[in-house]
Amino acid sequence: MPKYQVNMRPDKNPMPSQDPKVRAHNFEEVTSGYTHEMAIDEAFRCLDCPKPACVPGCPVHIDIPGFIAKIREDDLKGANDVLLEASSLSSICGRVCPQESQCEKNCLRGKMPIRVKDEATGKMVVKGMGEPVAIGRLERYVADYARENHLVEFKKTPSNGHKVAVVGSGPSGLTCAGDLAKLGYDVTVFEALHVAGGVLSYGIPEFRLPKQIVKEECENLEKMGVKIRTNEVIGKIHSIDELMDDGYEAVFVGSGAGLPRFMGIPGENLNGVLSANEFLTRINLMKAYKEDPETPVVHGKHVAVIGGGNVAMDAARSALRLGAEKGYIIYR
Repeated sequence: MPKYQVNMRPDKNPMPSQDPKVRAHNFEEVTSGYTHEMAIDEAFRCLDCPKPACVPGCPVHIDIPGFIAKIREDDLKGANDVLLEASSLSSICGRVCPQESQCEKNCLRGKMPIRVKDEATGKMVVKGMGEPVAIGRLERYVADYARENHLVEFKKTPSNGHKVAVVGSGPSGLTCAGDLAKLGYDVTVFEALHVAGGVLSYGIPEFRLPKQIVKEECENLEKMGVKIRTNEVIGKIHSIDELMDDGYEAVFVGSGAGLPRFMGIPGENLNGVLSANEFLTRINLMKAYKEDPETPVVHGKHVAVIGGGNVAMDAARSALRLGAEKGYIIYR
């Protein structure tokens, strides 16, 4: 059993956020993050399980009970140090990782029944299940605190004399570059677009992931010695063989999902029909939501989005913020 008084509140601390009627008209971040008091209170909901199921649920196996324990101790630098052992993108992952289907899905607190007293019979009855610990919100809180208070010193590791090329500056490319830089490799990241970040920059809207955070993560890599070259399309400007001829001993390819998929139906080429990829890129990367943008998008009053995943939801929410009166999600 934990050596502290567990907060047995069955639900998560709610996340402070903009009112829906307000946020529907701006591209500012919807959620503002936990306060210190909220984070401490939520951290005490953790049971500190002897065999934590949340850890194998995390793709990078963060020591989740470990960093949450540091929050309980009010040691936020220590909590961030635990996060950094497995991930250098916690400010991003805390916002956009699907914790509900990964670490939080396995949390024991989400499997505990809520028992209440039935007024008619006087007996205890089950009224649903509790909610898991808000692992993602706590990760975001710690990483944001560390970033805003400059708790981490990003510095170069002595060179081991080996060069590696990383193709693509999305999440996998940035993670690979950071891990290799820590080991002393001379790393160069090649990005096809004019801004680094991959899908973090062009695909995820500002209201879910502020681009300043992505920019700072890339700058931190550069402080570690990573070189980031934009407007470099590997396969056209350089081939893999040419990179090897230039002295790179290995190439990591993290080029992303690539071109969008269409359905091959009549009308796909009509004006006003866009792939979500193009629509979101114009908004997120080219700032089409601002006044007089260089790359505007059609502001339809009635917008239909075909698909039901995260990208579809981002497109629908963006369309409403651009002034659409109604948005329709069309899903099989």
